[in-house]
This record gives sequence, C-alpha cells and structure tokens, in this order.
Amino acid sequence: MNNTIKSLLLVAMLAICFPAASSAARKSWTLSSPDGRIKVEIKADGNVSYSISFDGKTVLCDSEIGMRLTGGEVFGEGKVTKTYSWKNEDRGIPAVAYKKASVDDVYNCLALSFKNHAVEFRAYDNAVAYRFISTAKKGDFIVESEKAEFNFPEDWTSWVPYVRTDKTESFGTQYGNSFENYYEHINLSEWNPRRLAFLPVVVDAFDGVKVLITESDLRDYPGMFLNNGDGGKSLKGVNAPLPKDIQLGGHNMLQGVVKSRESFIATAEAGRSFPWRIVGIFEDEKDLTNSDLTWLLGAPADKNTDWSWVKPGKVAWDWWNDWNVYGVDFESGVNNETYKYYIDFAAKHGIEYVILDEGWAVNKKTDLFQVVPEINLEELIAHADSKNVGLILWAGYKAVDKDIEGVFSHYSKMGIKGFKVDFMDRDDQLVMRFYENVAKTAAKYHLLIDFHGAFKPAGLERTYPNIINYEGVAGLEQMKWGADEYDQVTYDVTVPFVRMAAGRMDYTQGAMTNCAKGTAYPNNSSPMSQGTRCRQLAEYAIFEAPLTMLCDSPSNYMAEPECTDFIATFPTTWDETVPVRGKIGEYVAIARRKGNDWYVGALTDWNARDLVLDLGFIGSGKMTVFQDGVNAHRAARDYKKTSMDLPLDGKVHIHMAPGGGWVAKISK
Repeated sequence: MNNTIKSLLLVAMLAICFPAASSAARKSWTLSSPDGRIKVEIKADGNVSYSISFDGKTVLCDSEIGMRLTGGEVFGEGKVTKTYSWKNEDRGIPAVAYKKASVDDVYNCLALSFKNHAVEFRAYDNAVAYRFISTAKKGDFIVESEKAEFNFPEDWTSWVPYVRTDKTESFGTQYGNSFENYYEHINLSEWNPRRLAFLPVVVDAFDGVKVLITESDLRDYPGMFLNNGDGGKSLKGVNAPLPKDIQLGGHNMLQGVVKSRESFIATAEAGRSFPWRIVGIFEDEKDLTNSDLTWLLGAPADKNTDWSWVKPGKVAWDWWNDWNVYGVDFESGVNNETYKYYIDFAAKHGIEYVILDEGWAVNKKTDLFQVVPEINLEELIAHADSKNVGLILWAGYKAVDKDIEGVFSHYSKMGIKGFKVDFMDRDDQLVMRFYENVAKTAAKYHLLIDFHGAFKPAGLERTYPNIINYEGVAGLEQMKWGADEYDQVTYDVTVPFVRMAAGRMDYTQGAMTNCAKGTAYPNNSSPMSQGTRCRQLAEYAIFEAPLTMLCDSPSNYMAEPECTDFIATFPTTWDETVPVRGKIGEYVAIARRKGNDWYVGALTDWNARDLVLDLGFIGSGKMTVFQDGVNAHRAARDYKKTSMDLPLDGKVHIHMAPGGGWVAKISK
C-alpha cells in the first residue's frame, strides 16, 4: 500500500472513529507515554513546537517543526481545527527476518489537524516520534524545506558521525557520501558548523540517559542530516535538495554524480505521509542495542504477500580476501574454478550463500548483461544448486538503475537468489525512489537485496522484508586500506549503540588473521583485523545482520576448523534478543536466542576487561565457550575453547584481553 492510500485511510479513520475536539481556543496539549514517564508538551501558536521530559527532567526544550511548500503554505502553521487522540496496544506483531520473532507496538498518540495537513505525535515508553501528513484530496506540491529542531537544555556530549569528506566548503559537497565514518565524542557546542552528520546520533543526557535521534518510514523523500551552525546546544535537520543534473561517473562509472540541484528538497502528492522523526530515550544505554523504533515506525509489509521465500543466512564472501585461496591446482581469481571452491566450502559448512562481488560483469560498461569470459554463470548456478548453496550477485547502482526490471527478471530466471547493490552514496529523493523500486521489483522476482554504499535502515526493510541488510557502517573492509590509521576496536564497541540502534548492518566480520594493538597494517590481498580472534567470533552475536558475511578466504577458514565450525552454527535472525551489559565506546554484551539455543557475545575496547554477565534469564544449559587465550594481548589469534554448565545462579565471569572478545553457545 503506498503512502497516499495509507495516509488517506488514516485521516478517514480519525474522522470516523474518534470524536473531534474543538481547538478554537486551545494552543497546547500534553501527551504521555503509556508508563507516564515521558511527557510531550505540544504547542500550536502560530507554529508547532514540542518539548520532552523524562521523569520530570527536560530532555528537549521547545523545538519547532514545519514544512515550507512553494506558494507560501507551511505545514505546522495556521489554526488547529481538530485534535484526535488514541491508544495503540498491538502486541506480538510477527517480524520477518529480524532480531526477534515478534515486536510489541504500544503507544499513545495525539494528532493535530490543520486546513490541508495534520501532524501526528506518538509517545512510546522509550521514545517520541512525529510526522506530517498531507490531508488534501488532490493536487501535487513541492516541499521547499523542512524545519526539524532538537533544542537541548544543556551542553551535553554527543556521539557524532560526520559525513566523511574533505570538502566542507558547502553542504552541497557533502550530500554525496558513503555514510561511513567513525565517531567523535564531543559536546554539542563543539560540533563543526561547516559539517553535516548523518543519522543516527546519540546524545548523553542526565543520569546516564541516552537520547537517540533517527528517522523511519523514509520513502520518496530525502533523508535527514544534522548540523549545529551556531555553536550552541541545538541541532537542526538538513535535507539534500532534489538533484537537477545527474551524470554517470564515480567508481567504475557506476555512480550518479550530481552536478546541480533544485532549490527545493522534494516533490509530493496530496494525501501522503512524511517520514517519522524519532527521539529515543533510553534509561539504560545497553537498551540502545535492542531498539525496535525504526522497524516499528516503518510501514508494515503487505499482509497479503507471502514472504516465506525470504531466506536470510550466511555468505562466503570473495572481495575482502581478494579471491586469495591457496593449496589448490588452479590460479585463483574471478573465474569459475575459484567460485566452485567457494561454493564447495559453503556447502561443507552449511553456509547458505556465496556472493560474486565486483568483477563478474565487464568493468566500466554499466551493463549487467555483459559477463566476463572467465565466468560461466549457468555452470556456477548449476554447481551451487547441486550443493544447496545460493548465489548472490554484486551490482553497481547505475548498472541496476539502467534496467531494474530486465536485470532482475533475467537473473531470477537463471536461479540467482539476490543482489548486493552498491555505490548509491546519496539519500536525496531521486535515489530514495530507486531504493524502493529495487526492493519492490526484487520482491516480485523473489530476490534478496543487500544495500551496500547505503544510508542506515529507515523502515523500508519492514515494508519489504527481502531487504535483508544495509551497509552505512565503517565495517571491516576499512582494514584493507586503513588498518594502521583507524581505530576499529573502539568503533566496534560504539557502533552497536548508535548505528545499530537503527537496525541491521553489513559490517562483514570473520577475519582469521588478527592483530594486537599497533601491529595491524593495510594489506589488500591478505587483510587482517584489529583485536583478537575471539572478538571476530563474538561479533556474530553482537552485530545484527540477517545476511552475514564470512569475510575471509575459505582457505584460511579451513586452516582454522574449530573457529569455522563454530561460526557456521550461528543463525542470522533470532527469536529473542536480550542486551546484557554495555557502555558506549567501552564494552558491550548481548544474548540472542534461536529456538532452544542462546548465543552470547561480548566485546571490549583496548582495555583488558573482567565482566560478570548475568544470564539467569536463560536457565540451565551446556556452554561452549571461546575466550581470549592467555597470550592474546600479544598474539591476537590465541584463544581457548572450553565446555561447562551454565552456573546455577546464571552469573558468568569473563575476561577479555585488550581488543578482545568472548562468545558462548548455550544449548538446553
């Protein structure tokens, strides 16, 4: 169901089901969360603003919101004609390809109706969200700009992922970016006024409370960046203007390079809804690792569509290890012999997929029907089918955009199971239409989609469950060229609380060459990870990824059968997720259940760390544990495997080396 129909149904539902309240004299309203701890004060006196408190303490001061249209109309201005309020208590909503089997959707809602639009606020027990809705019956319009303020009461610290670019002379040079960067932990007043930050952003509030800013139901509309232009305590939303002139270029002629932009951000049709702006409020920071806000506020998938064909799983990946296999009687590279080796490896270990990354299609032709002569896809698909392994193809953005229907129809008929679509590197309205068109068309042909070169999840993965991963993360691929430059270990214990709060992420873990602090170096053909072997294993429990890469060479995995066999047991979607412990930038521990089995992982920063994990909620069970070896601080590959019973009191004492990890499988 498209946004227009959804919004018209919502407006109709309000008018029919809920009595209207006269708002002629009233200019302020209070909305509370179901548990009463969050209160939203909403004002509509010339413009709409809102403030938020938690347990009586201010989280956000009055913050204005609005949308300016061409012709002078402004959503968020004018007289409130009616108000509507209701409670929603949907419990146990089934989730497809997610970190839990079902999700509760419990909130209180208040909607203010104006002449041609409405603004809807929702208060959850851990968040406030709002969105604008056009209620006009007909007529297209143009959105010139959107106002989204986040005015904080104090100069709190924040976790900031700036757009990664050296070009900061204007915002226009920053809209095109890969949405990958490391975090700066700085005061609000210390934000660089010339730089944009992408979402999510986390702010450290009072008493350990964390404030998450992100968005959802982002469809046919540009994503939101944040900026602090005056060195104060306020953040403001910024949206990329609509591209006017796009030329083919960029990486291997696979990107759309924006040469000029319009003076407005979006075109729109009457009756549509706009994205949710989300302010999450987490009393315990570990709960950031288990947020459902983005998924909940995404538009539900078509309930009449059968999604049972969506099969998440693990992937043997070629690109990170540079097709570098050994101990074979053929020359490795982009050829059938190498990929048959990957397929045989995957089949032996129960790995569901193999990906053919960049190289299988003729370079710089922007044509996915031109396959390099070294590859015989029909032969590879037949071999993979005989081994019960699926094949996924990598594809550049413009090569797909050139003929989405033709490409997906052709390769689906051949037996390809999905596409990894890369190098969009934008989130303006035009590329947002591409995302949805890809997801919709791929679903038609029962193809899985992994959006690489992409922004963070923003609800479309609920609408189209065949979107089983997003990048938008500075993952392990950074180590191929920046192992001595980037601090991946600190990033690993930061990103679960910030980027992963928006959802799944294609981090691509699983390195078998592991390095203690200061010993890693860039290497394209034999890349390595910072931190210990157990860190890499634990990341399969920590990072949410329905399509999870095994990044290293099959030859390296086969030389490490104990670790490989353990990784191969990991599910990639879960029935239950429980945050155990965590502190942003220092350590994290998460437990995930699939059926009767639990997988528990923990990571630390560059400090050796002892933790007590309270796993009493699991009950009894047999534990298979991989822990850092006594010499892991020097030889990061050092680990110890042990077996034991889960203690009766559920308290598990663990030790992690610097840059270390700990992981266990607990079976009933």
